Amino acid sequence: MTASHPTGIRLGCGYNTDRGLRRELNEDSFLASDPVFAVADGMGGHEAGEVASRECIATLGQSAALASGSRSATASDLQEVLRQADARIRALTDSRAGTTVSGVVLVEERGVPYWLVFNVGDSRTYRLSQGRFEQISVDHSEVQELVDGGFITAAEALVHPRRHVVTRALGAGDNTEADFWLMPVEEGDRLLVCSDGLTGEVGDEAIHRMLSTIAHPQDAVDALIHAALRHGGRDNVTVIIVDASDVAGSDSVSVDTAQFAADDITLPRATESSTDGGSAPTLEDQDV
Repeated sequence: MTASHPTGIRLGCGYNTDRGLRRELNEDSFLASDPVFAVADGMGGHEAGEVASRECIATLGQSAALASGSRSATASDLQEVLRQADARIRALTDSRAGTTVSGVVLVEERGVPYWLVFNVGDSRTYRLSQGRFEQISVDHSEVQELVDGGFITAAEALVHPRRHVVTRALGAGDNTEADFWLMPVEEGDRLLVCSDGLTGEVGDEAIHRMLSTIAHPQDAVDALIHAALRHGGRDNVTVIIVDASDVAGSDSVSVDTAQFAADDITLPRATESSTDGGSAPTLEDQDV
């Protein structure tokens, strides 16, 4: 997918999702529809988690404030859309299911493009910019609180028995507020939005290497999903990659969009192996 904008910026995008090797259903959903790129990871067991993630993505996709062609959305606008998603999920599931959501909206301020990153839960948004790779979102999880408090290391968090427990989610619990970050778009930016089915299997170093060496966004998406499957594929895995170029240019190209609620397609499992490595209500991010 490629798109151009009044500021001249061009976006390239790749996306895919996979049920994984151990789950019966895919409870992830995603939206890759300019200007919104988001991944939702449903929780609550069979069907209920799928409903929660699907409703979250549908609400984002149907929002007038985030409609294609609009560049004026603010964090307040986005928070209101997420509150609407929270209400829809609760009405449909009687608060028996929830979903994480992370992503980015392309917005403009005085004609300058910005990334508006948002996050609830432990799905993640990363940015590779000017050679620097970093996780933008901060996990809302029990293990992240332990890391922040100095009780465990980041490496220990990867294998901690409570690593799947989130402290914020849409549709369940008391804390549904999103975190937001606003960053100018830089030439060559590459953003990664993913569910924890990727980050639970593939370490940041390996993710960075693939993002840095695989040029086409769809090829990079497919490589990351294959890597998650090679490492065990214990969870649903969803990946979106968005590339920005010609930030000061004016080329014009067509735009395609995709909105995807979970399916059960599993990519072929590769044969090679690798060694890469609160008071708020909590939710277990796994089938029950």
